[in-house]
Amino acid sequence: MTSKITPAIRASLEAVVGPGNAFSDADRTFDYGHDEFSMTEIAHQPDLVVRPGTTAEVAAVVKIAGVHGIPVTPRGGATGLCGGCVPVCGGIVLSLERMNRVLEVDADNQMAVTEAGVRLSDFTRVVEEGGLYFPPHPGDESAMMGGLVATNAGGSRAVKYGTIRNYVRGLEFVTPAGDVLRLGGKLEKSSTGYNLMHLVVGSEGTLGVVTKVILHLMTRPGIMRSIVVPFEEL
Repeated sequence: MTSKITPAIRASLEAVVGPGNAFSDADRTFDYGHDEFSMTEIAHQPDLVVRPGTTAEVAAVVKIAGVHGIPVTPRGGATGLCGGCVPVCGGIVLSLERMNRVLEVDADNQMAVTEAGVRLSDFTRVVEEGGLYFPPHPGDESAMMGGLVATNAGGSRAVKYGTIRNYVRGLEFVTPAGDVLRLGGKLEKSSTGYNLMHLVVGSEGTLGVVTKVILHLMTRPGIMRSIVVPFEEL
């Protein structure tokens, strides 16, 4: 049994993210009730869409929701095909779309630091402007970086380069209790015990909310070609 969002709870959420970043009118929330597949089959409208702009705001929203027993569904670019970002229990859709900055491209260490709401197309452009290359490339470039990590996305290049997991070096992550964890870092090797970072990669938002990612980059290949070969029989 989940709690309803009362006017007092909504006011406390608006105090965190600003009134314009918490809304419940049906014409605006409709697009937050489905992904690219679940337009009708399993679509479900949230009671409230909340759009934080910082990790601290994400943590504050999650804490308020936790205290009052309100379900929270993290949402990135909604390019999935299995309903992972659909708020099937109602409650809050936590959209990361405002957290859309590539914070750093470190050419010397071949690393990039990005917020979770940066779209893959924008991340790729910034990285390539810095003379580097991010190998994973899922099919939809409007996907957001936090979602790529949460789903351990791959795409056609995974045959050669592997999935996102192979490139994540660090994460900033908000737990369901509203605590902020900083896992890993801008380094290639770490022998510090349990690897919680890799537990988060591919967890589909069930363990918390990814807010920032540190990713390993590569030197751009001289020539790239993708080949699609159809066969009539397996």
